[in-house]
Amino acid sequence: MGRVRLDLHVHSRHSPDSELSVEAIVSGLAAVGLNGFALTDHNTVAGHGELAAVQAKFPELILLPGVEVSTVEGHLLAYGVSQAPPSQRSVAEAVEWVRDHGGVSVLSHPFRRAHGVGHAVAESARVNALETVNGHNSPGANRKAAAEAKRRGLGATGGSDVHALYDLGRAYTEFPEGTNRVEAVLRSLHAGTQTAGGRSLSFPERVRYEWRTTVLRMRRGFRPI
Repeated sequence: MGRVRLDLHVHSRHSPDSELSVEAIVSGLAAVGLNGFALTDHNTVAGHGELAAVQAKFPELILLPGVEVSTVEGHLLAYGVSQAPPSQRSVAEAVEWVRDHGGVSVLSHPFRRAHGVGHAVAESARVNALETVNGHNSPGANRKAAAEAKRRGLGATGGSDVHALYDLGRAYTEFPEGTNRVEAVLRSLHAGTQTAGGRSLSFPERVRYEWRTTVLRMRRGFRPI
């Protein structure tokens, strides 16, 4: 069967900047060679029930419950938790909360200008991994994350930061052959046996992405996420 490929950064209609249903996301997996994905809506686990229902219909897929929490320094991905960590706390507090609730912590796009935690936190946060390939990042931001993960001996993950179906699978995380359950994915993330792959945004793609982001911010009244 080979290695198992998941997109570990996907937003659904339960995020303020996406309109995708979980079933719509599942419908796109095969076309981009994915075996599943992690649902990481902003500061909510409201989609976890929908995820569980779809998982029951497609037991061959790996549908990982997660959340992307907004800390005071930037965004943090948490996997394997059934509640959303409290938002607007420090990264250190959020990581401790995730650990206490049996989850795995990964810094989202740590070197992105917007919502990234930046150098100081990336160098010290007690996370399991860094997101080293984010599909909405510039190549430079992803290279910095990969270099920092290597320097610290941390695991690396990849995720497309999906808000529209055409983004699905742009970046991904590969797990060892035989990884066939959510529990095995979490064990791999703890052990650092996964690898990150995919591609960054080109300059024209970054221009289009920034324009789309600006329009979405206007629609929600410039409320932060």
